[in-house]
Amino acid sequence: MNGADRDWLGLRDRVCVITGAASGIGRETAIQLATLGAKVVAIDRDGSGCSRTAEEVRKLSGAALALECDVTEAKSVSTAAGQALATFGRCDVLINNAGVLQPGRLETLSLADWNALLRINLTGYFLCAQAFGQDMLARGSGALVHIASIAAGQPQGMSGAYSTSKAGVAMLSRQLAFEWGPRGIRSNSISPGLIRTPLSESFYQAPGVKERREAIVPIRAIGRPLDIANVVVFLASSRAGYITGQDIVVDGGLSQTLMSYVPRPGYD
Repeated sequence: MNGADRDWLGLRDRVCVITGAASGIGRETAIQLATLGAKVVAIDRDGSGCSRTAEEVRKLSGAALALECDVTEAKSVSTAAGQALATFGRCDVLINNAGVLQPGRLETLSLADWNALLRINLTGYFLCAQAFGQDMLARGSGALVHIASIAAGQPQGMSGAYSTSKAGVAMLSRQLAFEWGPRGIRSNSISPGLIRTPLSESFYQAPGVKERREAIVPIRAIGRPLDIANVVVFLASSRAGYITGQDIVVDGGLSQTLMSYVPRPGYD
């Protein structure tokens, strides 16, 4: 493959910031961006995990900067943005990916747990968009990609805070697309379905869960971090230059199965 073919997405030398980059979707996204010649800024509160991601990028001959950062703290995010700019001189792409789960029924979920989840899953996205978006706005060019979830539009037991936070992410992305579009910035979100990552791995350790989950997905497979990273890379690229304010569902068709649970004698 020649150089022109390798850069068909137009990401060579683009500076891409990824939050939650220590593992899972974040790490895989960093690796895929590196294969396309992008410069990677890996951000996570897990500093050692972040450093391992940066090392994986360097093994691919990519440029990488690992930054330990708490996305819930404005000062920490601002410092990280300053370090990224000091190292690479610009920010072309922000991928908001950091997130946590917090099980609990809404009638008993503590305010502390509710606030802690929202600070990471939603406020952290806002703070990072503000901090890293300043350079994009100053130059009149850039792309934001936010990891939401099909849970944003599909309530599920014991996950009220998580679903609410992801619904907020989807709207934050649309709002940024509306406000920043006239200034050259695109913003889109991705809603993954069942993706096997360190965050969800405990579910798959229970006997039979993997098989039961696969059985309800039309393509009969659990997604991989690579399945999400591939879409992130596209939305970050110049090939998606006329796409903004959109949410791309990547779930193997799971969200289209609701009617299959409705009894219909003679049709089942």
